Amino acid sequence: MLTVYGIKNCDTVKKTFAWLQQHQLEAVLHDYRQHGIDHQFLQHVTEIFGWENLVNKRSTTWRNLDEQTKNNINSHNVIELLLQQPTLIKRPIVLGKQIQLIGFNEKQYAAAFGVTK
Repeated sequence: MLTVYGIKNCDTVKKTFAWLQQHQLEAVLHDYRQHGIDHQFLQHVTEIFGWENLVNKRSTTWRNLDEQTKNNINSHNVIELLLQQPTLIKRPIVLGKQIQLIGFNEKQYAAAFGVTK
C-alpha cells in the first residue's frame, strides 16, 4: 500500500490520486493538517530526497517568509522550519515498499510503477 503525504485540498495531491486511481494503484492520504507531521518523518524524507528538494519554494508560504529565514535555511534548521510551516513541504510525497517520489511528474510516476501506455 502506498502512502501519499500532503494536503487533501492541494491540486497536485489531487492529480496524484487521479493518476494512481487511473492505474489501479491503491493509496491512502496522510494529510499534514489532519494527521500532523513529526521530526522522525521529516528526518527520513530529508535523507531520501535532500532538504533542498523538500522545501517548496514556489509556495505561498515560502513567499510569505521573511528574507532572513529564506536566506538562512540550511540542513541544520530546515526540519524545525518544516514542523512550524508544514505547507512548505513539497507535495506530494509518495512512499511505498520500493517507491519514493516527491512532487508529481507523470513520466516519473510511469517509470516508477512500470506503467506503459
